[in-house]
Amino acid sequence: MSAILTVTFNPCIDVYTSVTSLIPQIKLRCTAPRPDPGGGGINVARAITKLGGAATCLYPAGGSTGKQLRRMLDEEGVVSIVVDVSSNTRENLIVIDETSGLQYQLNMPGPALSEQAITALLNIITLQEAIEYLVVSGSLAPGMSGDIFGRLSSIAQKKNIKIIADTSGEALKKALEHGVYLVKPSIHELIAVAEKSGDERLIEDMARSLISNHSCQVVVVSLGAAGAMLVTKDKVKQVTAPVVKTQGTVGAGDSMVAGIVLALQAGKGLEQAVAYGCVCGAAATLHPGTSLCSKEDVELLMKIGNS
Repeated sequence: MSAILTVTFNPCIDVYTSVTSLIPQIKLRCTAPRPDPGGGGINVARAITKLGGAATCLYPAGGSTGKQLRRMLDEEGVVSIVVDVSSNTRENLIVIDETSGLQYQLNMPGPALSEQAITALLNIITLQEAIEYLVVSGSLAPGMSGDIFGRLSSIAQKKNIKIIADTSGEALKKALEHGVYLVKPSIHELIAVAEKSGDERLIEDMARSLISNHSCQVVVVSLGAAGAMLVTKDKVKQVTAPVVKTQGTVGAGDSMVAGIVLALQAGKGLEQAVAYGCVCGAAATLHPGTSLCSKEDVELLMKIGNS
């Protein structure tokens, strides 16, 4: 078992294609679709594997799409633990408008998870040995309660596991209420969970409020191309990202989380980990579609940054 376990409650297959121009009311000719495994925790595990690290991803899967998802992860060399469910795993669609360069991401809701499936996922986490970090990333399954974080937190406390949560909305609020080690909201997710007016100049104050008002030790606010802000009880640090020509942003956040947790598991400090995560996030934007960071791109960006 890897020291890093990711859990994805609402996995998917991301199907990437492009059209010359996105025009309503007419038939559009798409390029050949390219499917990729998807879902926050799955992408984090994939990125860690691409970076040369080790991670295990845990997820429910069902139907023909679930079989396809397992097969694709096996082909990438990603270690998986799968809970079988009866419903088909969802498919999302990512479309690039070649004329405008704009990217459209259409996310399907996915199937609901039975209590039996949820219990099976939690039991697997309970039974795993030597887990240091549990990454809970992506959306919850439809109808799933954010109180799942209370159950995860109970397991984590007993097994001395640090939870890293990358989610949004009510799920993020519940994660904070029940206690996690680190959260990685975007600016908009931070504003929503902090219930502030939306003044981005108050990012530091809002991030500090998540720590002071909840059982959370670290907040990493992703700032897109600008990098990230690291906030703890005693520290605030702006971490810049490499300047790159962005081809697509799908997978950048997952790549950032992958870099952070991989560096932490390797014994790096928080600042070093977040800096590495920013490089990984930037590397993911070098390619269009649903690509994640690659070890080669990350090493190149780090070399350029150190030159």
